[in-house]
Amino acid sequence: MTMRVIPTQVHAVLDYATGGALVAAPRLLGLGDSTAGRVLNLMGGTATAASLFTDYELGFVKVLPMRAHLALDAASGALLAASPWLFGFARGGTRHWLPHVLVGATEILAAATTKTR
Repeated sequence: MTMRVIPTQVHAVLDYATGGALVAAPRLLGLGDSTAGRVLNLMGGTATAASLFTDYELGFVKVLPMRAHLALDAASGALLAASPWLFGFARGGTRHWLPHVLVGATEILAAATTKTR
């Protein structure tokens, strides 16, 4: 039994909201141009770009199949969640690692529970 319950249209809205939130987060959290902030900006921009090219309701250039998009979401979520320790900025305090872990875990969950069509 699969637990794919999130429609692709809802996933698309979540993608753009997440991308925007990741880009805005460094300023909102006072991370500035730190490594933690740069990772959030990079991941937000990448998520938005992937969304623009995904073959779903809110994609603009529909060349990336939904299954591939979901695989990218899961991989980027894992990278984002692990990034504070991979890049050594976890020791900066909770605001330097918690957003990465929460959003990364949410991306993995969304990838696992979104319908493929």
